[in-house]
Amino acid sequence: MTVKTHQFVDCSPTRADLEQASQTGQPHRLTRCTLVGCDLSDLDLTGWRFEVCNLAQASFKSATLEDATLKGCRAGGLSLQGANFSEGTIDGGDFSNANLRGATLTHSKFRNCKMTGADLRETHTLGIELEDVLLALAVLPKFSFRKMTLKRVDFTDADMSQCDFRDAVFEDCSLRDTHLIDSRFENADLRGADLGGIRLSDLRRFKGAILSKQQAAILLGQLGLQVH
Repeated sequence: MTVKTHQFVDCSPTRADLEQASQTGQPHRLTRCTLVGCDLSDLDLTGWRFEVCNLAQASFKSATLEDATLKGCRAGGLSLQGANFSEGTIDGGDFSNANLRGATLTHSKFRNCKMTGADLRETHTLGIELEDVLLALAVLPKFSFRKMTLKRVDFTDADMSQCDFRDAVFEDCSLRDTHLIDSRFENADLRGADLGGIRLSDLRRFKGAILSKQQAAILLGQLGLQVH
């Protein structure tokens, strides 16, 4: 059975417009639409697609966005607080300072996007995928990355205290100057991570992790030792 997708193109729909559309129970596609500051909280937007839309300061607080896609959107200050974004996709775009606090992100995908300063506290993240994501200055305490493969993710200056990195693999990532108090790294492969700014006194946080010879040499160099 083919599910018909309804479309909004090059327009500025109101909450009333989208609430009415959501009541059809059918997925909708919004392309190049402007929704700046729009309140879409609590709506059921399952399977909806937002492509190249301006979602700056829009609110999806407590909305249902299962299997939804946000592609190439301008979404600075967007709120997904408490939203259900299970199996959702963010592909491209700017989501700087987005608020995802308490959101359900189970099996969601984040690719090729900017999330500088994003708030991901208290999120539910089983099966999440991160690839080519800028998370500098983001707030992610107690976030679980366990057994994940992180590809080209930049966590520079992020708050990652009490995070779980056990068995995670880092590929061309940055942990430069991150805050890693009480985080766990047992069996994590850090050979593909930039550990700039990490001091030898911080090494206890990486207990059980795998480091490259070059990384070890840099850390031991702080003691005046040389590794050949």
